[in-house]
Amino acid sequence: MKRTILPRLRVRPNPLDRRRGTLIAGPVLIPCALGKGGQTRTKREGDGASPRGTFRLRGGFYRPDRLGTRPPTALPLRRIRPDDGWCDDPRDRRYNRPIPLPAPGLSAERMWRDDGLYDLVIDLDYNRGPIRRGRGSAIFLHVARPGFTPTEGCVALRRPDLVRLLRRLGPGTRLTI
Repeated sequence: MKRTILPRLRVRPNPLDRRRGTLIAGPVLIPCALGKGGQTRTKREGDGASPRGTFRLRGGFYRPDRLGTRPPTALPLRRIRPDDGWCDDPRDRRYNRPIPLPAPGLSAERMWRDDGLYDLVIDLDYNRGPIRRGRGSAIFLHVARPGFTPTEGCVALRRPDLVRLLRRLGPGTRLTI
């Protein structure tokens, strides 16, 4: 049976706690964590806020040692390697791009994490073209912490929910925060 690709996802913030919300995927409602700074239209590096807007799903990454086989999806996915990083240093020309680690003298996020948050990651295409230094980096859809504690600006779902949702996502899917 062929699955229908969802054209649109929407995040509805919780009016009582702007650091939590509900991701609306067609008729399905999925609890999610949002940035510790709530949401903003004027995102800045390190502010902890989730950017408001509508974003393409560029593709993503997964941990083969934790997920086993590649999760089924129409999005391009690649395996995360232990030396994968993401540059969050606005001074560097590779800002908001994947980079190899170690990267001496650079601030970068490690993609191969011990806590499982990046076992499955979707790049939300925030500040990716043209890239504006200092306007925020590494904005992803990824695995949530237990209890949906706030993120640094990403949208996070329980791992089983993210794996199920991935089956319905494709290059044409857009996410609105």
